Amino acid sequence: MYPPHLGEIVDLFDALSDEEKRENLIAYADNAPRCAPAPGAAFDLEDVRKDEECTDTVGVFLQVDDGRRAHFRISLGPQVQTLTKAMTAILCRGLDGATPEEVMEVPQDFVPRIVGGQLVRLRSQTVYYILTRMKSVCKVWLNRERAAAAGGR
Repeated sequence: MYPPHLGEIVDLFDALSDEEKRENLIAYADNAPRCAPAPGAAFDLEDVRKDEECTDTVGVFLQVDDGRRAHFRISLGPQVQTLTKAMTAILCRGLDGATPEEVMEVPQDFVPRIVGGQLVRLRSQTVYYILTRMKSVCKVWLNRERAAAAGGR
């Protein structure tokens, strides 16, 4: 149902109490800087912008390898909230190696299992923001791929 890496993370969080979930979310948030793009790295698609539902600028960078496996990097402005940072680290790790189609098909139902129902209610925009942005760049990439294939016929 989920890409394998994401499934492992969801299963881990499923087994935790709400307090343990919060502690692990903070640990993931602390790892968010590791998801940033390396200076000078080349990507197939870059989407850097500040949206109304986010406190700062977020950049989503997509690289699709020859095996059609997606690899994401995310840049976060200094004002981005802890929960967004945590979801960034979770999704970069959880979706790494999935195809763009698999990313597009990931249901959002795993989010409450990771962050807990209370945080989903309090921060509903925040918890889904990064996943929505990642799906958006995959959709653009897939559209470009289809257009290129149609143009080559």
